[in-house]
Amino acid sequence: MDFNERSAYPNPADFKVMRPEYVEQEDGYFMAAITITPFKVVGKSATKAGARRAALYAAELTYKEYHPSYRVINPYPSEFIDQEGQTWKLLSPLQREKLGDYMFTDADGEEDSADIDQMLMWDVRPAKELA
Repeated sequence: MDFNERSAYPNPADFKVMRPEYVEQEDGYFMAAITITPFKVVGKSATKAGARRAALYAAELTYKEYHPSYRVINPYPSEFIDQEGQTWKLLSPLQREKLGDYMFTDADGEEDSADIDQMLMWDVRPAKELA
């Protein structure tokens, strides 16, 4: 019996080797499109690199639609400090249903949360992982 799920949809790793096409939007964000004919994934972010990461995450989510047992790879560690010094912590699955994926403290000292899609759009990047 063959336990490998098969479909015409490419593996998310296949998108990593493709060069994206970038378009700067009127709102100042960038759209990255990665195509493996006939499939295309798109990501939007504040930078070109962030848009590429968002498109690769979209490939993960789309692959899961074709293969429900596929485990989507989180593009962020469970706890990290970003390039601006913000500490981000992955929330528990129960908290994620209500708040989002990660908790952080904003510039005013207030705790807030964001989901992975928002983080990719803002181009949040880990400066270092916390132990």
